[in-house]
Amino acid sequence: MAVLMPLGPWGVFCIAFVDAAAFGIPMDPVVAAFVYSDPHRTFLYAIMGAVGSALGSTVPYVIGYKGGEAFLVKKIGQKRFDQIHGNTERYGEFGLIIACIMPPGFPFKLFVLSAGVAEMTYLRFLLSIFAGRLARFLILAALTIKFGPQIVSLIAVLMKRHLLATLLGIGVLILIGVLFSRWHRGRNELDTIA
Repeated sequence: MAVLMPLGPWGVFCIAFVDAAAFGIPMDPVVAAFVYSDPHRTFLYAIMGAVGSALGSTVPYVIGYKGGEAFLVKKIGQKRFDQIHGNTERYGEFGLIIACIMPPGFPFKLFVLSAGVAEMTYLRFLLSIFAGRLARFLILAALTIKFGPQIVSLIAVLMKRHLLATLLGIGVLILIGVLFSRWHRGRNELDTIA
């Protein structure tokens, strides 16, 4: 952090890029530290993290696009591959956005590789990763501002000890958001007709 802090938003961008492109670096503590130290630039940190993550995800996407099916099957098995690949084709961008929002421990890179295998268009892929990561970093930033950076360790403990309950809770929140969005859209259409 001592090296990254002087870089400001570019530090978040660099870590997000490396995290998505190569090996997993815990992004949540990085974003939380930056937001906590300078909350006025929260939106900028979230945007730079989302852009870095989207551009860095290009590496596993290309691997999947150029023939990653055999690699994925070897790594995770045919049954799990079929499940993830089916979800990627069925839910498309929405499934990828949800994978981006999920907390650490969720196999995000498998969904990125699967998007390449499913030959999702590159622009749709980039926009999905950007939207999902932006939502995740903004949620994390809001929690950090409200509760402090220790929220990151609390989330990690919840994921480790109560994985199913935590994922269920996140799923319920996402479902509520989707239902509210559909309700609001339907209401706007009715107002337009009237």
